[in-house]
Amino acid sequence: MDILQCYHSSRLLVDWSDNRMWFAVASIVFNPTFWNIVARKEYRTKFITRMFNGNGLYGCYALAATIFTLGLIRDAVFKYAIDTQPKAQCMDHWLLQGLAYFLFAVGNIFVLSSMWVLGVTGTYLGDYFGILMDDRVTSFPFNVNDNPMYNGTVMIFLGTALWSLSPAGVYLTCVVHFVYRIALKFEGPFTTEIYIKRDQDRAAAKKSTSTRAKKQTKKDL
Repeated sequence: MDILQCYHSSRLLVDWSDNRMWFAVASIVFNPTFWNIVARKEYRTKFITRMFNGNGLYGCYALAATIFTLGLIRDAVFKYAIDTQPKAQCMDHWLLQGLAYFLFAVGNIFVLSSMWVLGVTGTYLGDYFGILMDDRVTSFPFNVNDNPMYNGTVMIFLGTALWSLSPAGVYLTCVVHFVYRIALKFEGPFTTEIYIKRDQDRAAAKKSTSTRAKKQTKKDL
């Protein structure tokens, strides 16, 4: 059976009446929604920073631990859901299984290398806590992929779905991809605004310092 025939024969092998599928969907949607809402509220009100006596770094670490834990829960719910769904034996094809291993490996490389380059605060929304990076990261994996963390995660989900012979997993991966695309529509422009404001504040501070220096020079003369 070729790949196209496998698609046509397996695409309906999903039990949408199973609540575990919808729990997986809810978990996938919840995570980026949660961290976007919480991070924006933190940026505007500093409510997490205040919880840690004004220490934004500790607040960022706390949010990072929360997001990481929610990610583990989402991954477990996803795996549990697809393991209880019908399997498509035609997906046990050397090409699809090879693709599964490739996606899983490359996806993990993208995610882990992103975390290594960005660090905890760069990965987990430190800029919303006022912990900003000096320059835009352009090294690997960002030199080959604009959003390696999100795209890598999607690749891991799809690799897991193919390896598990799960059409349901492929559908859930599509949900992951769609939700992340929406999240990027909100995160990208907002993060850009944060850095634009930082640059404007720096320019204003530099101008103010220069003006005071000139006034002091004239006074000394």
